[in-house]
Amino acid sequence: MTSEPPITTLLNVMAALRHPETGCPWDREQSFTTIAPYTIEEAYEVQSAIATGEPEHLKDELGDLLFQVVYHARMAQERGWFNFNDVAQTITDKMVRRHPHVFGEAAARDANAQTTAWEAQKAAERHARAESGVLDGVAATLPALARAQKLTARAARVKFDWPNAEAVLDKLTEETAELRAELEQADPARLQDELGDMLFVLANLARKLGLSAEACLAGANDKFTRRFRFIEAALAQSGKTGAESNLEEMDTLWTQAKRSGL
Repeated sequence: MTSEPPITTLLNVMAALRHPETGCPWDREQSFTTIAPYTIEEAYEVQSAIATGEPEHLKDELGDLLFQVVYHARMAQERGWFNFNDVAQTITDKMVRRHPHVFGEAAARDANAQTTAWEAQKAAERHARAESGVLDGVAATLPALARAQKLTARAARVKFDWPNAEAVLDKLTEETAELRAELEQADPARLQDELGDMLFVLANLARKLGLSAEACLAGANDKFTRRFRFIEAALAQSGKTGAESNLEEMDTLWTQAKRSGL
């Protein structure tokens, strides 16, 4: 007697959790809206697991993310929309369609040619969905920096773009001056608007440099964390906490952390 495939077992577990009579009370109450934040969180945890370089950790987090897909598919099935197999078939069809050089008779492509062809195919699919605008299809729920970078990349396809990174830096100088001019009045709405413009320009700068704005900020966050923990550890050796220190002392320790390569 052969055991059923693991994915079948997982689908059955999900069905049992959502059973209207015998399922888990918490799972039965969930909806697409309430589960969505967990889906996003699990995607970030996969990213974190990749950074650790630990295969077992990655395997575990990928399982958690897969469970989120199964969860959404089950809720859709309950509404008569589609099921997990439909989801799998849809992505399979899409990948085959977007890789005719692998699964069809198109000529072989290098990475750059494939990127161009991929974007052309995506544009054709958006057109088929009546998404005629250049910015159509960019999810409003993306992290703000990532969305800014994607929006400007789309606009750049129709040549609505700065010519180079130096021009973006000039724009950043302009936006910095506009924010500085608002500091005296300190109107929260105006400050938010001007600071938003600066962040948007920075996301553009990352794109022009071939970098990910999200990755740049993530790296800065990690660097700040390492250096601040160095400060805390050094203060602790002196029997002090950050609250018992002062800015001058902590700034000196920050410089030491920086010079040590942290």
